[in-house]
Amino acid sequence: MAASVHVSKVRSLYKRILVLHRFLPIDLRALGDQYVKDEFRRHKSAAAEEAKGFMAEWENYKATMQTQVLESAGEQNSSVKFGANLPEGKLGSFQEDQIGQLYELMLESTKSTRQFDIQEDSK
Repeated sequence: MAASVHVSKVRSLYKRILVLHRFLPIDLRALGDQYVKDEFRRHKSAAAEEAKGFMAEWENYKATMQTQVLESAGEQNSSVKFGANLPEGKLGSFQEDQIGQLYELMLESTKSTRQFDIQEDSK
């Protein structure tokens, strides 16, 4: 019973994050969607303690995205920036592969030419 409740919470969080990504600029949406999908797959069989931390961090991300999406809806000129600064103190708790992954994500998100050439549908 507890396992099915956990699975339900994970799916709900995953789906909500992907819905929130629909409000991002298209290049950030593609990058964000792929990252979320990879991370959730990677943690599918995580130990209970690791899963607890994983869910807490993604819940924080969801809350930040919800706030930023609501702010962007109220802005006329799309001056809202998405994302948040990472406190230096948090880096100390990261594993080496996580720091490498974070660095790669930073490089991809700040490139002048993106890996994907995505264009919005013209309607």
